[in-house]
Amino acid sequence: VPGKVPLTGEAATPEGDWLLWYRQPAEKWEEALPVGNGHMGAMIFGGVSVERVQFNEHTVWTGQPHAYQHEGAVKFLPEIRQLLRDGKQREAEELAMKEFMSVPIRQKAYQPCGDLWLEFPDHKEAAAYRRWLDLDSAIASTEYESGGAKFRREVLASYPDRMVVVRLACDKPGGLNCVVRVTSPHRNSRVQVEGGNTLVLRGQVQDNGVEFESRAVVAIEGGRLTAADDALRIEGATTATIRLVAATNFKSFRELTADPAKRCTETLAKAADKPWDRLKQDHLADHQKLFRRVSLDVGKTSEAQKPTGERLAGFGSGNDPHLAALAFQYGRYLLIGSSRPGGQPANLQGIWNDKLAPPWDSKWTVNINTEMNYWPAEV
Repeated sequence: VPGKVPLTGEAATPEGDWLLWYRQPAEKWEEALPVGNGHMGAMIFGGVSVERVQFNEHTVWTGQPHAYQHEGAVKFLPEIRQLLRDGKQREAEELAMKEFMSVPIRQKAYQPCGDLWLEFPDHKEAAAYRRWLDLDSAIASTEYESGGAKFRREVLASYPDRMVVVRLACDKPGGLNCVVRVTSPHRNSRVQVEGGNTLVLRGQVQDNGVEFESRAVVAIEGGRLTAADDALRIEGATTATIRLVAATNFKSFRELTADPAKRCTETLAKAADKPWDRLKQDHLADHQKLFRRVSLDVGKTSEAQKPTGERLAGFGSGNDPHLAALAFQYGRYLLIGSSRPGGQPANLQGIWNDKLAPPWDSKWTVNINTEMNYWPAEV
């Protein structure tokens, strides 16, 4: 498990009404905490010695533009109809599968883009550990003490600035030492350092298919930032801000002609002069304009102070009505994070996926699943 170290001391409950929070890092992807802006999604694991931020870009898919029609299918339509009129369902289905259905029969799969890794070699143990996702602020935070200092990370996915932003801070000046890396599960991918502060990931999902690029730009306060092979090393800093962007050559379902490098560069340039506080402020204003449209109060007991895993385990035999309201708000949060103007619709997993062969291809399935994703849209 990345970042698994001894944990001591019990952390207090974070402040906030709409929190998912835990006293240990995620051990698997499903336990990580999601942020999204409709264009990028990220899952934050909250590791101590190694942090993983697994990220997606909404147009990274398998396949390429093509026509699905089955040549000559129309000739078999009258026969299929007659078989159905005669009550010969099986024969009609067999003929349709052989001569009428699309080529190929399967849809294409939504894909992961890459992983941002933060390595903290000095963090051998941690005290007062806690990680949480605040649905109201759409910020995933990790906090703990190690080596006599308190460390805090915040991750948000900004819709106004179309990027994922990671903020690292230490309350001890010069106490932040970290190695930053980027990887991708796609075999046809490569990473290089540009300008001494940027990790550039380039890759292609399949031959003649979607090409992607991701850029992670690191800025620090205090200390030193150096390049080491295909990574960046932070030494003796107090804070660090990482701007993560991604784009593909997807222009439309008919064209893969866009320039992902140009798109990434332009996105970064638009927010180049924004400090962390401004990035965060703009993100909060945008997210809360949507999230705070609706409130739900069904009562609250002391159970709401417990970590989310404990609340789930005790819900059936306990008294925690607020957990039902939290589930309702979480559904709204996930739709806000995975479906915004200018982006692709929420697929079966919203905008979050870490697998090259995800369940049901993490695609759009419009017999019911897509509709279910959008049930919370009116609220």
